[in-house]
Amino acid sequence: MKRAGALLMFCLSGGGALAVPAVALPGLGPDSHRSVVDVNVAPWRILGRVQTSLGGRCTGFAVAPTVMVTAAHCLWLPATHHYIQPGDIHVLMGYAVGQYRLHAQVTQFVIAPGYDPANEGGTAPEDRATLILDRQVVTPGDLVPYGVARLGDQAMLVGYPQDRSEVPYGDIACQINGLAVNGLIHHDCSATRGDSGGPLFVRQSDGEWAVVGIDVLATSGRGGFAAPLPR
Repeated sequence: MKRAGALLMFCLSGGGALAVPAVALPGLGPDSHRSVVDVNVAPWRILGRVQTSLGGRCTGFAVAPTVMVTAAHCLWLPATHHYIQPGDIHVLMGYAVGQYRLHAQVTQFVIAPGYDPANEGGTAPEDRATLILDRQVVTPGDLVPYGVARLGDQAMLVGYPQDRSEVPYGDIACQINGLAVNGLIHHDCSATRGDSGGPLFVRQSDGEWAVVGIDVLATSGRGGFAAPLPR
């Protein structure tokens, strides 16, 4: 395992890496139930921490050996009204408490057509960025297939949330609550800031897990919305 060194980022709130913010975070609520997962076993091997040289941090997941996806809003810089440069984006695969399996750098990224950072809520179904990496981060056997979300399906959502940014932490016992006409998938998984870009898993009819969306929005209580994957 490697040490994160200078790439190790702390919570943007200014607290310690494992500190719980004093204010309630969106997407959690009083009935949140989350746990740490092992990012060295399936299906979590596709999970990576996406972070920037400017201190930003989100979650992402591999969809091909050298390709990841994350939420587009994670790469937007409100102060400059531009997206961050690809060379300033790093991916740490299997990250947990300063250690990780592999570090990769983004060489280029593509924002989904139709996403507008000035209208984040209105264009949330397109809140997706595809990251091209400088090296292979997973094997084909690690990849998780795309699936279909249905109302009431068992779901899981894990990422690197603001209040537990040093560990892969999330909800492995939640469900799909609704399917919007614009493609957004509503879930009741405990997920908050920092989880953006994480994969929403749904158990399929054959009992296997599949990825159905990218976490992009949190609600005022427990749960949020995931953007659909491209077909």
